Amino acid sequence: MEGVQSRTEPSIRRQTVSDALNPETPEELVETEEEPIKQRKNGLYPGVSDELAESMKSGWADTELRDLEPIEQAGHTAARRAALSARFPGERLVVPAGNLKTRSNDTEYAFRASVEYAYLTGDQTEDGVLVMEPRRTGGHDATIYLLPRSNRENGEFWLDGQGELWVGRRHSLTEAGKLYGIPAADVRELTGKLREATGPVRVVRGFDAGVEAALTDKVTAERDEELRVFLSEARLVKDEFEVRELQKAVDSTVRGFEDVVKVLDKAEATSERYIEGTFFLRARVEGNDIGYGSICAAGPHATTLHWVRNDGAVRSGELLLLDAGVETHTYYTADVTRTLPINGRFDALQKKIYDAVYEAQEAGIAAVKPGGKYRDFHDAAQRVLAEKLVEWGLVEGPVERVLELGLQRRWTLHGTGHMLGMDVHDCAAARTETYVDGTLEPGMCLTVEPGLYFQADDLTVPEEYRGIGVRIEDDILVTEDGNRNLSAALPRRSDEVELWMAKLKS
Repeated sequence: MEGVQSRTEPSIRRQTVSDALNPETPEELVETEEEPIKQRKNGLYPGVSDELAESMKSGWADTELRDLEPIEQAGHTAARRAALSARFPGERLVVPAGNLKTRSNDTEYAFRASVEYAYLTGDQTEDGVLVMEPRRTGGHDATIYLLPRSNRENGEFWLDGQGELWVGRRHSLTEAGKLYGIPAADVRELTGKLREATGPVRVVRGFDAGVEAALTDKVTAERDEELRVFLSEARLVKDEFEVRELQKAVDSTVRGFEDVVKVLDKAEATSERYIEGTFFLRARVEGNDIGYGSICAAGPHATTLHWVRNDGAVRSGELLLLDAGVETHTYYTADVTRTLPINGRFDALQKKIYDAVYEAQEAGIAAVKPGGKYRDFHDAAQRVLAEKLVEWGLVEGPVERVLELGLQRRWTLHGTGHMLGMDVHDCAAARTETYVDGTLEPGMCLTVEPGLYFQADDLTVPEEYRGIGVRIEDDILVTEDGNRNLSAALPRRSDEVELWMAKLKS
């Protein structure tokens, strides 16, 4: 068809990673078939004229970035891949970033690459796949498979929903290779390589169904789990880059808590959502995002451990339990909790409960040291809380009996902490013997977060206790000679909290 009225249904040689890696799709079809670009059902344009299609092919400047330097963590990611290579000699290792997930209709959730992929590459791109090919002479050759720049010749860059004019520029494969220190290749060519793979293969599961389908007859769940466990345990001890990122996350989080205190009057006039939004602003301005759903629990909501609805009232005279953390652009997150008197002053009972939790946390932090057992900080904090509960007459002693039977758990509820890093509950797939039954080493980072929670409907405690929840949480780095509280800039002692709040509100 010719003339200004002509319309063509645009088509491109294109495929999703899942399509490309589907073993039921003939490879020659994947490589050669021209598929129409999917248009919105109710789009306002019925097609593309030949003249417009030709116009969109040309007249674009060369935007290749030629003076790129490797990202800051490139040396560290190389060392991590070397350790992985040494652990699985002679085996092909496949680590996907994951794919976009639909939120509603044609909109997607914000993408966050798998921790394993980001830890080993520094890249955060959807559909990316790290493949480590074993060399006959030993070691591995790493390749990072990515989507290249959008095709301008066939119109993909402006017609496809994931084209660069819609979602933003991608790095070219050459640029990616420079940034990450890993040779980069087109992920759409990965299908044949994985199908033809011979010898032992391991894949990190749960992030890319297409990759897993291509390897379905080559992998086993047991062997893949060993890979996942190794990568989880590799993160137990942080390198200097990771420690800097964690401190950066904590420093931004401290400022986020200060932001919240300054607007508590506005939260009282609205709801917990004002607190949530205030902290989120700091997280997005200074970091990548929040590291987890912020817990902005006022009044009796503070007794719900993971209160993330954040739709309740904020009332003077009650407590606010704020558990929140900023995530850096490299995915390292803080995890800090403070329990604050909304009007700036603890009443007598609030202070008694708060001071008990503070004393328990002090005991827990003191137990964090190299060579100590991971469980020591939990045991130390729980002992203090059990002593207080017996002292207050809420549970029958002696304390040893309470601890042996776990009776304090009605009000302490949770463990006293967890490892921290790229996941808020980092290293979760590690073996029990290397995690909770393990020994602390310099470079480990964990939270210490005891709490007391008296439910609003708990008839076993005096009425005045009911609806009070207190947690204090800090991020603690194990050092050569003890520990360092990364979040020490936020006051913890009850009198210091009151002075800090008064200063911020003045």
